[in-house]
Amino acid sequence: MISRCSWFWICLLAISHGFVASVVADDLVGEPSFNRDIRPLLSDACFSCHGPDAAHREAGLRLDVESSAKESAIIPGDSRGSEMMLRITSDDPAVRMPPPESGKALKPEDVERLAHWIDRGARYEPFWAYQRPIRHKIPMAGTSWPEDPIDDFLAAKQQQHGLAPSADADRRTLIRRVTLDLTGLPPTEQDIDAFVQDSHPAAYRRVVDRLLASPAYGERMAMYWLDLVRYADTVGYHGDQDHNISPYRDYVIDALNDDLSLDQFTREQLAGDLLPEPTIQQQVASGYNRLLQTSHEGGVQPKEYMAIYSADRIRNLSLVWMGATVGCAQCHDHKYDPYTSKDFYSLVAFFADIDEQQHFKVGSNTLPTRRPPEISVLSRWQQQRVDAIEAKMAELDRFDSSGDTILSEEREQERASLAEERTSIENQARLTMVSQSIEPREIRILPRGNWMDDSGQSVTPAIPEFLGAIPTSRQRLNRLDLANWLVDTETGYGGQTARVFVNRYWYLLYGGGLSPSLDDFGGQGLPPVHPELLDHLSISFVEQGWHVKRLLRRLAFSHSYRQTSNTSPSSLQADPTNQFFARQSRYRLPAESVRDVALSVSGVLVPRVGGASVKPHQPDGYYRHLNFPKRLYVPDRGSNQYRRGVYVHWQRQFLHPALKAMDAPSREECTAQRPRSNTPLESLAMLNDPSVVDAAIGFAARILKTPQSTDAGRLQFAFHVATGREPDVYEQQMLMQLLQRHRVSYQENPAEAEALIASCDKHLVPADIGVVELAAWTAVTRTLLNLYETLTRN
Repeated sequence: MISRCSWFWICLLAISHGFVASVVADDLVGEPSFNRDIRPLLSDACFSCHGPDAAHREAGLRLDVESSAKESAIIPGDSRGSEMMLRITSDDPAVRMPPPESGKALKPEDVERLAHWIDRGARYEPFWAYQRPIRHKIPMAGTSWPEDPIDDFLAAKQQQHGLAPSADADRRTLIRRVTLDLTGLPPTEQDIDAFVQDSHPAAYRRVVDRLLASPAYGERMAMYWLDLVRYADTVGYHGDQDHNISPYRDYVIDALNDDLSLDQFTREQLAGDLLPEPTIQQQVASGYNRLLQTSHEGGVQPKEYMAIYSADRIRNLSLVWMGATVGCAQCHDHKYDPYTSKDFYSLVAFFADIDEQQHFKVGSNTLPTRRPPEISVLSRWQQQRVDAIEAKMAELDRFDSSGDTILSEEREQERASLAEERTSIENQARLTMVSQSIEPREIRILPRGNWMDDSGQSVTPAIPEFLGAIPTSRQRLNRLDLANWLVDTETGYGGQTARVFVNRYWYLLYGGGLSPSLDDFGGQGLPPVHPELLDHLSISFVEQGWHVKRLLRRLAFSHSYRQTSNTSPSSLQADPTNQFFARQSRYRLPAESVRDVALSVSGVLVPRVGGASVKPHQPDGYYRHLNFPKRLYVPDRGSNQYRRGVYVHWQRQFLHPALKAMDAPSREECTAQRPRSNTPLESLAMLNDPSVVDAAIGFAARILKTPQSTDAGRLQFAFHVATGREPDVYEQQMLMQLLQRHRVSYQENPAEAEALIASCDKHLVPADIGVVELAAWTAVTRTLLNLYETLTRN
């Protein structure tokens, strides 16, 4: 019998070698499906020579097109007589397919699957990702467990594979999970205790609604969106200078907190400047088009870099909204999907009107560098205060005709004070890059992507030809037309766009997508394991107005979401990657949330929403290789040290080392799914990052300020705050020993205690707490902040 530990390593090796698709395919039952079982095999091994790319197609054979495949390679019902199978199974290297020199090969089980499919009629299907979601009959699970169609779909699939849903998570785990998922912060001990004691049937629903209404919700969801659109505070190329864009991040947070519908969210970012009488915030939103990496290095050829910018932009657009790798068609027709080079450059043409070349002339090595066009804006709370000031000043003006000299003088003083405050706020306005439309530049197809070759056909804005066309009576389409097409469910791509995003929001609450591929719904991606449920949720999402909060509320309310993440050896063996969701997922929190949890449980988190990016402490000399200009990293002081991770300065070339250690991306490209590693560097970062050390000292001070007067009581309080539960006897004993050992050590060497406490900001050290005692408890809190349970979502 294989032990549970052995199964862990088997599963880890399978994942690391890319065998997930095979595991899924081997488990699937019923009639062979072209999209599910066959197309992924052909795409991986055959389409590079026998697929959509006409320029590199061999023997005129297309295996992705039914008529071509059955004309010469496949005889339905006869695998033995089919030329494709004869070539695949041949021992002659000159005949065998795929050719040995291609480095590709089909495994024996894949050959059997292809033969079985041909013998059953070789039925092709339209590619699932390019078809609109359709309604499916909700299966009857035959049990009382389902509380939502989500549960019915999952339970039916689980029954097919001999699985059953897991038990419900305990209430402490559930409130911690949903709070981390929806806000990126842990629940307070008061929140946990209140929920555990609340027996009302609507108690959990009230928790979810409270979390969705929290300003922290927008900050958590913005973390993911900023990964998708590759937001950063620096230009990326060459000197990686700072640029002005932080108000865009605040726009995203505000829009998510306001539950701005995803279709309008799309329009404002792609074409906010083209909307009728655009608001300041819609202009800020259009800064999405300026998020790409740029350069004004002395040897830059503007024409070359405009081609680079175009490719970057289409890669991101197609990955974010379409789940497609259209960027692969920059140099030649796509080898695995029906996108042509003309399709690529026709999409580029939508953005040919963006004014983005000024930086080649005016960009500098100053920090931040200049990237016009830019506008000056206030944050939401600053603008609200300015509006209130102006309303008050207008009110004072109305009373100036009273004739009362004394009152007039008082009002004049008040008016002067208000004017001074308004000026002070307006002086804090930030610049941000925006989109402005100018006369579109000509866009030509670049043969093989060569920016020096002008011989290609001139193109105008158009969507990929195989997806139809955008009807218009105007001479030229624009970015707003493209945005509308992406969210139009009647004649556009809206249904498919909804499917892409529903899959990602499912991932955020379940740890994996209904389709394992979050950024590639094309031929090289993995097909959905739950296509019917994915379609069902996509249709519902659109019908409910594209409101993400409604979708997340429904996902969080489902019985499937409330399952425990614990599992049995038999269930782990049957579904090692949890693709049938018969349990919840368990994983380390994303980098920003790791920081946020440490600051939150320590009581030092500053919850202010919005504002300029902040710079926490980082190792001296970390920027020593940054040039143009040479720069000295100066960390912020005071409250900015304790802002949430979403506000941390994002230096593309030298990302903050604590974030990097925890798998945060550099944001040079769209990131739909971060890796989740487990390395010693993560532990070292959590032990030594000054922000975490400060948090540990603040946590120790918080513990010593509690009403608890005994060490045992304080340890119970601290453990509960960090993990959401009470410590067991063993945990209590180990922490007590740790406390006593360090207490004695620091009493014998008080200079060590003083050096530790002197390293943090002074406001974290209460005057009425002894340094030795604070340092001893800091040893405990550093341990608690590094616990697996503290940093893990269960």
